[in-house]
Amino acid sequence: MFTIGDFARLGRVSVRMLRHYDAVGLLYPAAVDPSSGYRFYTAAQLSRLNRLVALKDLGLTLDQVRIVLDEKLSVEQLHGMLSLRRAELRQQILADESRLRRVEARLRAIEREGAMPVDDVVVKPVPAVRVARLTATAASYGPEDIGPVIQPLYPELMERLGRAGVPITGYGIATYEPGAGEEVLVHAGVTVAVSGSDQHDFEVVDLPALAEAATVVHRGPMDDVDATYQAVATWIEAQGLKQNGFAREVYLNYGDGDPADWVTELQLEIVRP
Repeated sequence: MFTIGDFARLGRVSVRMLRHYDAVGLLYPAAVDPSSGYRFYTAAQLSRLNRLVALKDLGLTLDQVRIVLDEKLSVEQLHGMLSLRRAELRQQILADESRLRRVEARLRAIEREGAMPVDDVVVKPVPAVRVARLTATAASYGPEDIGPVIQPLYPELMERLGRAGVPITGYGIATYEPGAGEEVLVHAGVTVAVSGSDQHDFEVVDLPALAEAATVVHRGPMDDVDATYQAVATWIEAQGLKQNGFAREVYLNYGDGDPADWVTELQLEIVRP
């Protein structure tokens, strides 16, 4: 048998936790010296300790852990529970990393306030263009909702175009439309020169021309686009103009190489009073 200190090291837990598990009836020592009160454990008890710690890490309370342990789950059942929890934790990590990127982007936008010259805004007509596209719905126009929706659309669209043998003739263009309530319809498109067909598993549409659009080039990933939007908004307001609808995002160079070198043109239709 092992002393409580040796067993703690073998089980990679603290002695304090072993004493606590003993006190709450989750893991009793195999033997206790009646004169000294020293606790002793066997190697076989490591199995229960491993299950106990794993279930606690799943988020179960100690009372819930006791119930599960007393039911004597099989290795397969326990493995299934742990695999599910692992997937949940990974998803949470991805969500937290995404949230951190958004916070950092907002901070960079704050730091760059007023640094981007409004002279970079160019007013020009935008011709009509034909695109093949896929559409999905985002809960809102916030980056936390748009990003996870639009990002998988483009690889899927590329795969479908490849299967259909449809060549891409220009840039990627993302457009947005209001949906129900706060929802936004997200259209991930690329320029093509084919007609729509019932044989296609994607939509082919003609984006209408814009008589006048305030356009500005954004450099870097779209996570950092807030400062660019702020600059163009400042320009539109200073000119006494109105914005009509969502911006079009034309991906002039996006997704390859260093993200700092990515280039997107924002096209915001404007209306003169």
